[in-house]
Parts: sequence; structure tokens; C-alpha cells
Amino acid sequence: MLIKTLLNRTENVKPFIFGAARINVIEGYESLVVEVTCRKNSRPICPVCGMKCTIYDTQRPRLFEYVPFWSFKTFFRYAPRRADCPIHGPLVEKVPWAVGKEHQTTTYKVFLARWARRLSWKETAGIFKTSWDSVFRAVKYVVEYGLAHRNLEGIRQIGIDEISYGGHQYLTLVYQLDNGLRRLLWSGPKRRVKTLLGFFRWFGKERSALLEYVSSDMWVPYLKVIRKKAVNALNILDRFHIMKKFNEAIDEIRRQEAKELFQHSKDHVLVHSRWALLKNKPNLTDTQVVKLKELLQHKLRSVKGYLLREDFQRFWQYRSVAWAEKFLDAWTKRTMYTKLEPMKKVARMLRNHKELIMNWFRADGKISNGAVEGLNLKAKLAMRKAYGFRNVKTLQIALYHTLGNLPEPKIVHRFC
Repeated sequence: MLIKTLLNRTENVKPFIFGAARINVIEGYESLVVEVTCRKNSRPICPVCGMKCTIYDTQRPRLFEYVPFWSFKTFFRYAPRRADCPIHGPLVEKVPWAVGKEHQTTTYKVFLARWARRLSWKETAGIFKTSWDSVFRAVKYVVEYGLAHRNLEGIRQIGIDEISYGGHQYLTLVYQLDNGLRRLLWSGPKRRVKTLLGFFRWFGKERSALLEYVSSDMWVPYLKVIRKKAVNALNILDRFHIMKKFNEAIDEIRRQEAKELFQHSKDHVLVHSRWALLKNKPNLTDTQVVKLKELLQHKLRSVKGYLLREDFQRFWQYRSVAWAEKFLDAWTKRTMYTKLEPMKKVARMLRNHKELIMNWFRADGKISNGAVEGLNLKAKLAMRKAYGFRNVKTLQIALYHTLGNLPEPKIVHRFC
């Protein structure tokens, strides 16, 4: 079977014709070059208005990179015509296999973008003998197409969080958390009130009014924006962030106590104890289990903070809002009588955000707060896979590509 026969079955290039295929050396690689010609009496199409026009002139042949055949890089070779458009003047004609002045075919862009979702961008470039920039352009094209064609109807649950990159720079992320469709909806640079307001302006008043649940952390400026813009939604504080405050408090107590013990008695009981105190019991290693048992035999402030956290874990097991509220009040009152200032700080935080914390029970399990952290982990993996990004826009493209669940341009090629 001829190569042009295969191409005719996979690519719709009417009114153009695939011709002979030859082996040429291009960019130092043996490559397959397929000649493309236009049919006789066919007229070029204006790329702006889509009108069929007369021929103004014909340019020099160009190469358009296509999906590799076996180990050969593959190119279409075509001399584009300029359409003499009565409205827009002489413009290079529209061709069905590529967009604008791009030298990559649309099929090849989708092909590269799909592999770039599985591998790092650098690995993808190395395997297919291209550059990191070529992979980036392919991903950018697919993402821009997907953002323009995605469906934003029926969104009822969202989660708001931020991730750090490049040190102390932040990117605010908004996820859709509806059952059956969890994806990145929107991203914005920095962690400011203006950033989140930008999301709600983009999302629109009508869609914002239909939101039922919003999951977020306890940052007060964001809470105010959510209360103002998502007026009908139940704002649920992320359970992960609440428990993170407990771990920060325990770690602070442990560091202070370890320093005091070492200065006064040279006691090393708290050495290598950090993860034994901070991890959940099912995640402890055998060594950490032994260390925890040893710690529990001592009357340490760190152990007392650990036991307070373990006692609070019962809070999430309640089903009744009233009983959960009673437990929270009792726990905070008991903690305020201790001399553990970091834990007392956590107790004050819980009191200040009591109503929002109780929304976790009012939602009756209809929103999974852990989904936000799961998506954040995937976001960090996407950042590593796209290493080499030079600015925040490139990072956003990488995140949309991995987490956006975006529609792709339709192509026939299946080996992607």
C-alpha cells in the first residue's frame, strides 16, 4: 500500500492531493517528505473570512511536520498560494492540515501534546527528535483549543487553593469538584483578593449564583470574596488545611521541647521523633511505631499535643451538626486550659471559624475536600514534567493540559 493511500485515509485535505513520498535529509535526520499539490481549477481560501478567492501569486515550497512514520520524521511539502481577497487583500491561503504560519501540522501537535501528558516535555522532545519549544507550541495549541471549546454548564461545586512555585511565588487554582468531573477550571497569578475576584468576573454572576458548595482554606481575604460573590453557596473549610494547623502546632512544640531537653539534661528522647508524631497511624513505618510507643511512655508536652490532635480526630466522625458542635466546644475549652500555646492558637482559630467548620457536616459528605489536595499533587507533578518553563503563562498551560480535562481537536490518527 502506498504512503499517500494511508494519508488519504487519515487526513482530509480536500481540495489538495498527496503525491510522491521521498527520503531527504532534513535538520540532520533522514526524513520522509510527501509532496502536496492543489487540484486544478481550485481556488485559495482567505484565512480570515473563508471566502474563495483568485490566486494572487504562489510562494516558495514550505515544509509542514507531520506524525513520524516508523523512525522517519515526516513532512508535507507544499508551495502555498496567496489569496487575493477583495476584503482583506493578499493573504496566504488557508490549508486544512495547519493553522497560520505554523510549521507543525494540527495532527502532529495533538500527537505531541498527548505524549507530553504522559512524559516530561523534554523526554517527548528527545523521543520524537524535536525541540522543547516545539512540544510547548503543540501543548499551547491544544490547550487554547480546549479552553475555547469546553463546556462550563452544570458546575455546582468548586475548590479554591494555591500552589507555590519558584520559591515564594504563588498561583491561585480553582477546581471543579462535581462528582464525575473534577478538573482545573481557572488559574491566576499570585495569591491576592484581586486574583480571586478575577475568577468570579470570568465565571460570571449567573454561574456563581448557581454554585452550591465552595471548598477553601482559612485565609480571611478569600473567605470574604467567597461570601460576597458565591452568595448561595455553602463555604466549606478544607479538612486537610485544618489538620495541617494541628501538625504545625505539634512540630513547634516538639522543636521547643527538644531544644530545652538537650540544653538541660542532654536527653535525646525527641531525636528522630518528628514523623512519628506528625504522621497518621496507618502511615507509620515499623521504626516510627516503635519510636511513638517510646514517646508515649514519657510525660512530654509534645506527646500531650499529639494526644490532643488524636482526640480531635473523633470530630470528623460525627453525623449530627449539634453533637459535632458540642464536641468542638468541649475540645477547645479543654485545650485552652493547657499550657501549650501553639495548640491554644489552633483552638482559637477553630472558635473563630466555627460556623464555616460546621458547614463540613451540613454538606453531608456531598463534597470531598481531599479532592483539592489530590489535584494539587497532580499539579506539582505537571510542574515537574514541564520543567524548563520560563514564565507563569507557560506553567498555566502545563496545568490546564494535565488537569483541565479539555476537549481536543478531532483527528483520525489513533496512535497517540
